[in-house]
Parts: sequence; C-alpha cells; structure tokens
Amino acid sequence: MIKVLIVDDSALIRSLLKEIISKEPDMMVVGTAPDAYAARDMVNRFTPDVITLDIEMPKVDGITFLDKLMKARPTPVLMISTLTAKGADATLKCLELGAIDYIEKPKIGVTEGIEAYRQIILEKVRTAAVSKVARRTSTPATVKQQSIISGTEKIIAVGASTGGTEAIKAFLLALPANAPAVVITQHMPPGFTRSFAERLNNLCKVNVSEAKGGERLLPGYVYIAPGDIHLGIEKSGADYRTVLIDGDRVSGHKPSVDVLFQTVSKTAGKNAIGIIMTGMGKDGAAGLYDMRQSGAYTIAQDESSCVVFGMPGEAIKLGAAMTVCHLDNIAKTVFDYLNVTGSGSRL
Repeated sequence: MIKVLIVDDSALIRSLLKEIISKEPDMMVVGTAPDAYAARDMVNRFTPDVITLDIEMPKVDGITFLDKLMKARPTPVLMISTLTAKGADATLKCLELGAIDYIEKPKIGVTEGIEAYRQIILEKVRTAAVSKVARRTSTPATVKQQSIISGTEKIIAVGASTGGTEAIKAFLLALPANAPAVVITQHMPPGFTRSFAERLNNLCKVNVSEAKGGERLLPGYVYIAPGDIHLGIEKSGADYRTVLIDGDRVSGHKPSVDVLFQTVSKTAGKNAIGIIMTGMGKDGAAGLYDMRQSGAYTIAQDESSCVVFGMPGEAIKLGAAMTVCHLDNIAKTVFDYLNVTGSGSRL
C-alpha cells in the first residue's frame, strides 16, 4: 500500500487529489496538509511513501519545505506546478533539491481531460513510490580532453525522462568546452525546456540552448528538444543540422527519445554516441537499439544511479546498450571511446 501525503494550500485541490488517489486499491491518503507546518507534523507521524507538494504556499513555500525535508527525512516528492515560465524555474529548482517529478496544477472546474489527468497522477505516484530519492552530489570533474580534436561529424545523442534533468546536468557539467555536439530529448512540457536550457547554459562550459531547427551541429554546443515537438537531425552537405518534427506522439511522448535516436541512427550511424538515462517507461530503447545496429557506440545509465530504471532497463533488455555505467562515469566513458576512435576528426 502506497501511503500518500497531500500538501496544498487549496482545499479544492486537496479534495480533488484525495478523491483521485483514495479510489485506488494500492494507495491510501494518510493526510492532507494546508501548509508546511501541518505537513511537517504529518511527515513525522505517518512516514508517507510519497508526498505531493504545492510550490506556492503561504508561510513557508514548497521549495523551502522541500529543502528541509530532503535534509531531515528524504522522501519521494511530486511537485504540483503551474506550467508557466515562473513555474518552470521553481520546478527545476525543486528537481535540483531532490524532487522526483512534477504534476501540472489541476484546473478546478474543468472536467474535460480529467481522466487523462487522473491517469498521469496515478502513474507518477506509483513511479515515485519505487524510485530512488536523488542525493545531492558534488560537481563532477570536467573530463580532460587532450588527444582528440572535436570534429563536426561526431554527435552525442542523449535521452531521459523522470530524474533526467539532474542526470543531464551532471553529464553536461563534466564536458569540456570543445566537446562534440550534443542533442538531447528530455520529457518536459512546453516552456520548461527553455528554462532548463537557460539554467544549464549558465552552469556548463558548453553552450546550451533549446533547439530552433536548422542549426548546424557544432562542437561545444548542446541542443535540447522543445517541450512540444520532436527533435531529430538531418544531413546538410557535409554537416549535420537539427530538425524539428511536428508529428504524433511516439512511444507515448512528444518529444520522443525514439524519434531522436532513430534519426541519429539513420543520419550519423557510426559517427554517433547514444546515451539513455533515467526515466519511466521504454521510450528510447528501440531507438538506441537502432543506433547500435547502425554502428554507433551506445551507453545506458546503470540502475544504481538512476532515479527510475525504466528506460535504461528496457534498452539493456533489448541488447541496445554496449556499455552500462554509473552516471558519474558516463562522460569519461564517452571520451575514453572518442580518444580511441576520434583522432584526426575534421573540423
């Protein structure tokens, strides 16, 4: 039985979330709290398996409460967030502090789409209940790259979902300024990806931006799929360029990791490296298999360092991953491979 604590200053939202969760045979709501003070007492009294936490609350906001919670009693937390630029920044901060995932704040009085919303909540609660609470670690050391030249033909493709924002950050922080071009699909809603890219750009030696489509892939640059459209790559003469694909959901997602990996497989083949990171579900597993079959070097994050081992686990089952390694070692693994295979790359 999954014990859930609901923390929200809105009585209507507390009531809605309680109604949705209480109907499930494998879940029970152990308490509902209108503020951080009541929540603190309930955490100590009920030791919940999962907490849904509103970001915007009176007295003590959700970010402050989360920070204190993770230091005192680390617990899987789902943030209740507004899908705005301000909400995106706050949510990304919460993910940095250790929150597992986030859920859009429900629109009270809007019945259309409530069933889909219910399914999202229940899926994320169940995922959070079996996830690993992310531990804050020190900043990884930048990989020392001395022997190879980063050419425009080398591409690193990365896919992630739940827990991926921090995993991607850890990987990019370890990259030197002249790393090969990186293309990323992280499951996020529109607006969040821009904030995510901006935050990473302020932290990393590489240049990070939300992909606009048509950009030439250059060493030292990272392109992140926008939250509402698939990202792929295409060949343009001797160069690779980003392409945005406004199609249907693939593997249940838009943007989809499978779409990214499959276009990289077809376009770059053995000149690519594919990395599948923490995430719920199986998006990216088939695409990573295609990359391996086309001659790319493929890596899966190991279970011990994943928040959720769904996507990497599925890729490993398919035989898509040539190497399985801890998050902290992925960047080094990439450059060990490049140092063997990438000497003399064309600029």
